[in-house]
Amino acid sequence: MVREIRLMLKCIWFPLLLVIATLQLQACGQGKQAAPTKPVSVTAMTIVPKDTPVSLEFVAQTQSSQGVNIQARVSGFLDTRVYIEGSNVKKGDILFEMDKKPFQAQVDAANAALARYEASVGVARANLARTKPLVAQNALSQRNLDDAQGQFEQASAAVAEAKADLYSAQLNLSYATITSPVDGVSSLSAVADGTYLDAANSQLTTVSVLSPMWINFSLSENILARILGEEKKGQLTLPEQDEFSVEIILVDGTTFPYRGQIDFSDPSYNADTGTFLIRAEVENPDGVLRPNQYVRTQLVGAVRPDAIVVPQRAVQQSAKGQFVWVINKSDKSELRYVTVGDWNGDNWFIDEGLSKGDRVVIDGAIRLAADTLVTVKAADASKDADSSSSTSTK
Repeated sequence: MVREIRLMLKCIWFPLLLVIATLQLQACGQGKQAAPTKPVSVTAMTIVPKDTPVSLEFVAQTQSSQGVNIQARVSGFLDTRVYIEGSNVKKGDILFEMDKKPFQAQVDAANAALARYEASVGVARANLARTKPLVAQNALSQRNLDDAQGQFEQASAAVAEAKADLYSAQLNLSYATITSPVDGVSSLSAVADGTYLDAANSQLTTVSVLSPMWINFSLSENILARILGEEKKGQLTLPEQDEFSVEIILVDGTTFPYRGQIDFSDPSYNADTGTFLIRAEVENPDGVLRPNQYVRTQLVGAVRPDAIVVPQRAVQQSAKGQFVWVINKSDKSELRYVTVGDWNGDNWFIDEGLSKGDRVVIDGAIRLAADTLVTVKAADASKDADSSSSTSTK
């Protein structure tokens, strides 16, 4: 009996449910057909080609413009280190003191020898003065005059030699006090107090000049060829006589307050890396830059004439390449494939695909398809200008 009841319910309810579902689908279909198509709201910018500054960015390393090795110039015992390791020192500041007693003894001995030879010169001069009139009176022979003249000249030469020995001894004594030859920052002491210094362990420390500082970076052959090619095509204008300004970006992303100038370019390529060295010089009065520090450097001064620039977010990628959405005169969207160039801050240079007056979608492109009707909101021109103020070519 139960089985028969279940079969009867199925026969009644299934057709009823099918009719209800059919009516609902028809209602939905009628609702969709009735709903009007709404325009998609997007933000767009109008392409206006203009001369745009660009910069060439490289990884660089700092180098002291004058790193001086402080070495002992005489052999002897090191008495004491006077300076504080790692401190800034001035030209003439005492760094080390050696034991001066042996050198002072040499000076005293040289003084005594000089005094002895000067006394000999006095005797020889007096003897020569007495001999000359006696020879003139034929009281003495010419040989006596020659001997007196020779003794005087030998004594004079001995005095000159003694003066040179005294000067050498005084130099050695002065070398016992080791001073800094430049203004700079000092390094660690390589020897301990009491060490005997000679030619084998004469290195004491290093003093590095901090201002000006050298900035070394390498330019590859490929990048140079590309720059020259773009200049030849009129796509890039370089500064007169290639006088780029050098801007330094520190490790925290801040810009160093002083700009430098290129002062040396190696004429030869490095055979191992295919690059050649470029060196810039920059003032560093506050000592912010230190030797062997890695920084980013930008060569500023090049310009792209009549450049077309769009924000990076406007450019999308597909299997066929990069594209943007362009709004035509009917306020409908069109897909436009483009050829992008270098980065320009937060923007792209567009080499091909866009022209003056094109309206490019900046925001809202994710909701677009071909021939989508749109309502256009103009992009913030001031914000776009700020985003393109910092440029780089990588």
